[in-house]
Amino acid sequence: MRIDPFGLERWFAEYEHEADIMLAESGIRSLDASRFDLDPGRLDYVIPTNGDPDFRAAVGDRYGRSADEVLFTCGTQEANFLAFLSLLGDSEGPEPDSPVGSGTHAVVVTPTYQALHAVPEAFGEVTRVELEPPEWELDPDAIADAAGDDTAVIVVNNPNNPTGRYHDEAAVRAVYDVAVDRDAYLLCDEVYRLLSDEPQPPVASFGAHGISTTSLTKAYGLAGLRFGWIAGPEAVVERAWRWKDYTTISPSLFGQHVAKQALGRREPRILEENRELAAANRATVAEWIDRHGLDWHDPVGVNGFVTVPDGFGDAESFCRTVVETESVVLAPGTLFGFPDRFRIGFGLPSEELEEGLDRVSRVIEGGA
Repeated sequence: MRIDPFGLERWFAEYEHEADIMLAESGIRSLDASRFDLDPGRLDYVIPTNGDPDFRAAVGDRYGRSADEVLFTCGTQEANFLAFLSLLGDSEGPEPDSPVGSGTHAVVVTPTYQALHAVPEAFGEVTRVELEPPEWELDPDAIADAAGDDTAVIVVNNPNNPTGRYHDEAAVRAVYDVAVDRDAYLLCDEVYRLLSDEPQPPVASFGAHGISTTSLTKAYGLAGLRFGWIAGPEAVVERAWRWKDYTTISPSLFGQHVAKQALGRREPRILEENRELAAANRATVAEWIDRHGLDWHDPVGVNGFVTVPDGFGDAESFCRTVVETESVVLAPGTLFGFPDRFRIGFGLPSEELEEGLDRVSRVIEGGA
């Protein structure tokens, strides 16, 4: 098995630790730990290792699923990794009478977070269905053309990273129908979903072929918890748990303890605060984009995919100039297959965002 280097993480490793301002971060600003009770008691493993059954049942209720159809993970990254292992990573195929398919092919809607195509490519064959600018619209017919009898999973990130496009429910349900027709699963990474003022139903609630992955990182501002989950059919979740025995064994005890609070009575206030911050910062960035004659698709979440200013060769040269002269990190669209765009993250505190934008303006106004 071979997996490509994670370009975005390597870019961050090159610049993030020394830069003043991170305008490439893809989540909302982090909450302070003082808002939560931080004493989980004895520092043991979480038992059972797939997560507290009552808490899994409560999370499952959000999807119309049972406790056995939820697995707690170390963030969305592990949730996706385990899901791909369970669907594509077993060369011997499923157990007798298992409803988990044995295909080795994945259809992945891109541009997207690299792990959503690089991990399936390490286990099998991937066909990419490209979203097209400027609308980045999901095309169920193109996905149907790309899917075949050996397709095990169709992969969508909604709202999309890096574009911020929130695909409408009708289009996602049409893609789900394609998965059903191909006897495959639709896996939707929904880590930004609850930053929308009007979240659509999660894919895991669509039916037997729907899988949702998410975490408390991007919408809740709790990246340090490293707490996420898979919700979906029991056979897929059971196999993912079996793989988890070889990765992190159990979720974080601290993560589960704080997650119960974040998804309890504190949740409405947390989401309200974060949506308000995202909306205010989005307006700030939209005005800045207009002022510099740039373009983006008005995003849901806290990421936008912006055209590179005139006078710069491509996104990488622009982003290197910005970080090396103004100590502000942006993410070059080259990492997502679009060298004429860069990803900007605007979930950070408003004052820091405004300072970062002012610095990038100096680079744009100075030219290449």
